[in-house]
Amino acid sequence: MMTDPIADYLTRLRNAISAKHKVVEIPSSNVKKDITKILYNKGYILNYKFIDDELQGIIKIALKYHPETKQSAIRTLKRISTPGLRRYSGFQEMPRVLNGLGIAIVSTSKGVMTDKEARKLRIGGEILCYIY
Repeated sequence: MMTDPIADYLTRLRNAISAKHKVVEIPSSNVKKDITKILYNKGYILNYKFIDDELQGIIKIALKYHPETKQSAIRTLKRISTPGLRRYSGFQEMPRVLNGLGIAIVSTSKGVMTDKEARKLRIGGEILCYIY
């Protein structure tokens, strides 16, 4: 039984990046799909594909690397809110990751979004993770 699927998602990405894999497969869920879409829209991953099998489904993510230095577009993935200690923030106190260079992924009443979008919509929520 997995207690923290988002931490598992981030760990699989982190391990694939450190091993210089081109593609990583992750078990699917709606929150993971939303996080994957955000990573794609912000340019942290090359591409993604949702595969619907009879069970849970799989997310295939193509990782993005610099062509010359082979450095990943994602430097750090950090889980903030955990099942044991939930971290919430109003839109006024929404954290800025690396002074706006990174993103914080926030779960709000309007869905999963970045910290910048949540500030613009003036809604707070649970801070899931930092990515930069």
